[in-house]
Amino acid sequence: MCGIVGAVAKGNIVPTLLEGLRRLEYRGYDSAGIALNNGALHRLRTTGRVAELSKLADDQKFSGEAGIAHTRWATHGAPSERNAHPHISGEVAVVHNGIIENHEALRQRLQNEGFTFTSDTDTEVIAHLITINLKETPDLFEAVCRSVAELQGAYAIAVMEEARPERIVVCRNGAPLLLGLGEYGTYAASDASALLQVTRRMVYLEEGDVAEIHRDGYRIVNCLPGGVAREVARTVQESELTNEAVEMGPYAHFMQKEIFEQPGVVANTLEMVLNAHSISPRLFGNEAENIFKDTRSILILACGTSYHAGLVARYWLETVTGLPCNVEIASEYRYRNPAIAPHTLVVGISQSGETADTLAALSYAKSLGHRHSLGICNVAESALVRQTDLRFLTRAGPEIGVASTKAFTTQLAALMLLTMTLAKLNGRSSDKSEREMITAMRHLPVALQHALQVEPQVKAWAERFSEKKHALFLGRGMHYPIALEGALKLKEISYIHAEAYAAGELKHGPLALVDKDMPVVAIAPNDALLEKLKSNLQEVRARGGELYVFADADSRIQESEGVHVIRLAEHAGLLSPILHTIPLQLLAYHVALQKGTDVDKPRNLAKSVTVE
Repeated sequence: MCGIVGAVAKGNIVPTLLEGLRRLEYRGYDSAGIALNNGALHRLRTTGRVAELSKLADDQKFSGEAGIAHTRWATHGAPSERNAHPHISGEVAVVHNGIIENHEALRQRLQNEGFTFTSDTDTEVIAHLITINLKETPDLFEAVCRSVAELQGAYAIAVMEEARPERIVVCRNGAPLLLGLGEYGTYAASDASALLQVTRRMVYLEEGDVAEIHRDGYRIVNCLPGGVAREVARTVQESELTNEAVEMGPYAHFMQKEIFEQPGVVANTLEMVLNAHSISPRLFGNEAENIFKDTRSILILACGTSYHAGLVARYWLETVTGLPCNVEIASEYRYRNPAIAPHTLVVGISQSGETADTLAALSYAKSLGHRHSLGICNVAESALVRQTDLRFLTRAGPEIGVASTKAFTTQLAALMLLTMTLAKLNGRSSDKSEREMITAMRHLPVALQHALQVEPQVKAWAERFSEKKHALFLGRGMHYPIALEGALKLKEISYIHAEAYAAGELKHGPLALVDKDMPVVAIAPNDALLEKLKSNLQEVRARGGELYVFADADSRIQESEGVHVIRLAEHAGLLSPILHTIPLQLLAYHVALQKGTDVDKPRNLAKSVTVE
């Protein structure tokens, strides 16, 4: 969601701050701002894009050697210039990601003490708190430590003080923040991609860390609530990201780039298996074999697209391993009192590894007595990876488009590896079946490449879809979650209302919606449920509905009036859901192009949902 960039460096840091914000645009935002400290605080804010903020900075010849910048995704208060960050109180400027849950009580207290609020945000209370504490201690670092001790919620913060332009203080609790160590200065950001322009040497802050940065270095103190403040050392890491990975290259949009990267990133994710003759539990960590052998059930926690990956995995896990599997929407799980099954492996899935609801649900599951956890994630330095006993890192690379594509298919690849590993350790997989599945997975990148070749046909469909207001997606068995994902993609970036149903549920309500103006998209692999699905499709045609069918080459579904068919390869067995994802992504992308929407940054959405 919101993005932070800060810098204390030699020379004018405004281009660095603005380029950092540009690289964080993918996270989603509705306003942007920048503050400089040249012995006095100077601020620019806009409700437009970063490009507009950059033009303002150029027009006003904005320049300085220390500054903080921010992109805001509105939570408290409407998108407006008055609510945009940075916020200023006296001689203090603050930018903030996250949510302060006790902001109302703090606001009332601060108003009683004479402070006037100029915004509707929860962030402004932080600036006023620091101003109060600066009256009791002349040290900004100490004032920030005292102030954050009063905050409840998740946050990453960067603070400047007018009297000390040579430093910035930052802290994190529940929202990502890192430092960048460059040749000419020290930097801070909520995402490594923002700092690749100046350095690849990163220091990832941990929960409760408060850091002071200046041109020549930094220091970190951990101030976890209830703990004793102590200076700590954090490892300096060389980021594996490259500038090329976060640039668009020859593609029109990041989403298009990421759709076409899928054969390569799935191959990268499966690399340690594709050249092996068997699957090792050590793919998931040194303790994986013992933990997996003790596992009697699976609990998957995830949100959005990652939740859909979990739903596919439930079919795989229960069919192949014989272990019961429950998949929970993380934001719901954390607020109910579930029955606890002993010997359950809790699996958290998140592209960013910073999804607030998933992290909170994982912590809640642990508090209920679940002993073992596995994180499936795309970011090695993320909170999810640090909080789980076992981990599997997908190798999708940075995903910039808000609508997830390659993260989803690499999550499915990882979940198939988990399924095969558990089946092997539970005696449900023979050597022969293991070799056959490894062979199928070796072919998967090639099969994905073939699936991408249906793009011209999908583009033709998109022209018809672009004028529609609603769409229905149907699937059966392990392809029902793929229908859910296809509907999600279409609604996310084209703003067409789309819903997905298990095809057998048509008669139980959704059939009432079907008419000539309601396109119905069906996923029709040549599996055991194909004949059942064909009956469901006949129900649609009998009501005048127009069908758009993604079928396997051997599905024996013919085109006719009102029935449009695109054929993929022959049926891919258990891996079929991964292949059928591709044309649905292409459909959403090309419909959005026809409608002229912002493909990479759809309205009201954010990439990393780091608040509840």
